[in-house]
Amino acid sequence: MLELNDVSHVYANGTRALDHVTLSIPRGMYGLLGPNGAGKSTLMRTIATLQTPSEGAIRFGEIDVIAEPEKLRRTLGYLPQDFGVYPRVSAYDMLDHMAVLKGVASKSDRKAIVESLLGQTNLWSVRKKALAGFSGGMRQRFGIAQALIGNPELIIVDEPTAGLDPEERNRFLNLLAEIGENVVVILSTHIVEDVSDLCPRMAVIADGRIRLEGAPAELIARTRGHIWTKTIDRDALDAAREKHEVISTRLFAGRTVIHVLSESDPGDGFAPVQGGLEDVYFSTLAQSRRAA
Repeated sequence: MLELNDVSHVYANGTRALDHVTLSIPRGMYGLLGPNGAGKSTLMRTIATLQTPSEGAIRFGEIDVIAEPEKLRRTLGYLPQDFGVYPRVSAYDMLDHMAVLKGVASKSDRKAIVESLLGQTNLWSVRKKALAGFSGGMRQRFGIAQALIGNPELIIVDEPTAGLDPEERNRFLNLLAEIGENVVVILSTHIVEDVSDLCPRMAVIADGRIRLEGAPAELIARTRGHIWTKTIDRDALDAAREKHEVISTRLFAGRTVIHVLSESDPGDGFAPVQGGLEDVYFSTLAQSRRAA
């Protein structure tokens, strides 16, 4: 169990990136949803001990993460949003080098680990290929392979599917799901589908604060009776925004489908929406903006 209690972080310029974040994250896949600039990456870097919070406490099992960062690093796998590699090095050689850095001294042990990880991430056939020639999905799977060195008990992946095509995205998410059966995996993303497909628990972060937390099915159930939809002409959108709390829009056949947040039937031809995690996300962001 990863426990965060009142974690805040203020940068030197005065920007408050995290504002009293409190979370309990159990074993399995855990989704952290939020728009760009919400504080997701700051929170991930803080948990990964790459920066020290201005205040608060973080524990992973018996480890005091802030006081004992080296202990956490020994059981941590981390795939940051911007994962850099040496482009001319092969996948095999790079993993072998990273295993050395993780303290695997025995050449035979490293061979067993590297070959197992290349197989697990479906990269065995390209093990001798330079990383510069990898596709986006292959690079992300390599990123997971390096994060798994040392059998970590906590894995953090930050925006892992951004830019992947649908096939690579599915392959990558399936790999994450397999890994998440035995360890704590935090999936930080702004892509709602990634969380709805994988995570039994999740939180929404905006402006550095946790705005919502729970099981996706339960959170979706709470929106029922509060989300309404209507298809309008595109030039009627501004008027709709003035009259209703529009949380999302999409174009369909030259017209605009809007979803609005309302405690009761707004009338005017609106129909109730069964609801999904996207409605949970957008309504939470709308409420966050209203409270700002």
